[in-house]
Amino acid sequence: MLVVAYIGFGNSVCRYHLPYVERRPETIKVKYIYRREEDRVGDEERETWYPHITFTSDIEEVMKDEEVNLVVINTPDAFHVPYTKQALENGKNVLCEKPFAMTAKEAKEVFDLAKEKGLIAMSNQNRRYDADMRTVRKVLESGVLGDIVEVESHYDYYRPSIKDRTGYGILYGLAVHPIDQIIGEFGVPNKVVYDCRSIDHPGLADDYYDIDFFYDNGMKAIVKTSYYVKLDYPRFTVHGKKGSFLMPALGHQSGLKPKPGPIEISFEPMSEEHWGTLSYINDKGEDINTKVPVEIGDYGIIYDNLYSAIFEGGEKLVKDEEVIEVLRIIEEATEVAKGAK
Repeated sequence: MLVVAYIGFGNSVCRYHLPYVERRPETIKVKYIYRREEDRVGDEERETWYPHITFTSDIEEVMKDEEVNLVVINTPDAFHVPYTKQALENGKNVLCEKPFAMTAKEAKEVFDLAKEKGLIAMSNQNRRYDADMRTVRKVLESGVLGDIVEVESHYDYYRPSIKDRTGYGILYGLAVHPIDQIIGEFGVPNKVVYDCRSIDHPGLADDYYDIDFFYDNGMKAIVKTSYYVKLDYPRFTVHGKKGSFLMPALGHQSGLKPKPGPIEISFEPMSEEHWGTLSYINDKGEDINTKVPVEIGDYGIIYDNLYSAIFEGGEKLVKDEEVIEVLRIIEEATEVAKGAK
């Protein structure tokens, strides 16, 4: 059984981990949540929502507990590497929130340490298992589109208040998701072209990006975010030599309004208005137009894979080289944004 200790108790743990982990009582037990003492002051009520979990401000209690075999890092980004290394040094496997590290070099150091210790360290690239991404993957795997020519991924917003923001971090905090989805699905590209900047503060922020990935087979993938998009694009647009697929934007559970008590996630199928649109020419030359039901999003798949990797020798879903490549791309994109005029 995976015996888990979380480092941190923010939105990520409550919204993107616990609701999925608690659906797997046969394979996962959450034993600890570590919080700094100053973070607990005035926030004790939330701890009572999880009476089966031990809350502690003693990091050594977590690290020295031999029953704990997986530490999940959910701290601010700058602390990901130090806590991951500490857990590995104490013989714990690690699942770390993204960005896994701030640089590709740091990430490689962590993976090397994990290998030296004979342990698993993996990035929690859970957005590979969003409902929309799982639906796109189902269509790709069906083969009905033929050879894929172009994939376009949009995370767009209409937030004119972005004009009041300067500084960097959107590439690390947001672009890390769609970049990983492309790398995870199609592999490492042979060329990347960057348009990364700020509309209002060029050279001082990174709130606009359009990153193009080129592959040996002629396929191109586009990852794009703008805060000045009033009408929704499809979340994904996929064009193949035999047809096209449009996946609408579904919204995201981060938009759910919090209420007292543990966060509840719906695992019910989405209504037809959210389904994707598929059009292709089949092997008989017939023009097929149909709607594709949305797959169920499930971030717990990451934990299923960790169980397999830790106890059964299975292969990690999120490969070390993929994490390193994603960070390399984000580092380059940030430098481009800093140089924008």
